[in-house]
Amino acid sequence: MILTEGELSYMATQRLGRLATIQPSGDPQVSPVSCYYNPDTGTIDIGGHNMAASRKYRNVQHNPRAAIVIDDMTPGSPPRIRCLEIRGRAQAIPSPDSTTARARGAIIRIHPQRIISWGIDPPKLALGSRNISQ
Repeated sequence: MILTEGELSYMATQRLGRLATIQPSGDPQVSPVSCYYNPDTGTIDIGGHNMAASRKYRNVQHNPRAAIVIDDMTPGSPPRIRCLEIRGRAQAIPSPDSTTARARGAIIRIHPQRIISWGIDPPKLALGSRNISQ
């Protein structure tokens, strides 16, 4: 399994992330997106209204490097920051056969290559990272 049980549980409660892609100029672009783990493919599926016409979709077509960050801060005192960053190779898929994204149509699919997380898997609340071999 690519993600830990704690990371999967966390993703199931957090539907909003920020997707970083690279524009043709080389500049980064960060966009808020909805994101869903796809257990059949071991990927992160990102959908949205009219995705195929978006700048982020075209960025992935031009350069498949992408990352998504999903994070939050727990209530309480002191609050605890939780974060899951997934870097990898992205695909712009115009008509996916199957997807966990809620919107119909084109998606961006991230194949994880590096995962960085903290505050998610007790007792490992410190920063943790790992590379994924594919």
